[in-house]
Amino acid sequence: MKYLICSDIHGSYTACQKVIDQFNSLQCDFLVLLGDILYHGPRNSLPEGHNPQKVAELLNKYSDKIIACRGNCDAEVDQMVLDFPIMQDYAFFVDEGKRIFCTHGHLFTPEDAKLKYDFYFSGHTHVQGLTHIQGMERSTHNAIICNPGSTSLPKASSSAGFAVYEDNCIMLYDIDGIKLKTMSYRE
Repeated sequence: MKYLICSDIHGSYTACQKVIDQFNSLQCDFLVLLGDILYHGPRNSLPEGHNPQKVAELLNKYSDKIIACRGNCDAEVDQMVLDFPIMQDYAFFVDEGKRIFCTHGHLFTPEDAKLKYDFYFSGHTHVQGLTHIQGMERSTHNAIICNPGSTSLPKASSSAGFAVYEDNCIMLYDIDGIKLKTMSYRE
């Protein structure tokens, strides 16, 4: 399976449309949303193309392909307009024997995730990052930690972007689909 992972859309229809275009162009099977989907949050400026209603309409067309978790800016009222569940603090699934833990990042860090994992995905900081770690208590043996960054409001000179996971490999992209970094799982 091929997963496009993104975070922190914050109601930007412009960014959401680019993510969906990349999802289709890269022929992904699932779209993983790491929270902060509709609301821009009290500390952020309005992102380009801010239109939460259109974001909801666009994502609802892909509801059968979405795996999502709740961000710190997501609320029950957001769930009322979305056709897929977003209120869980994390999503956990297994792909080809690898355990994948997805969360927004405001409640669980790699050190205190509630389940053992091989891959840990989180957003929240709006800064892209990809690192391989060894010997963490919650990882199996080794683990890869990935933050796909924000699709709409990147911070700290990070690119607006997303990640793609396929065959035990993670690729970081900028929002226009330019591959920035690749890392594969090592036993």
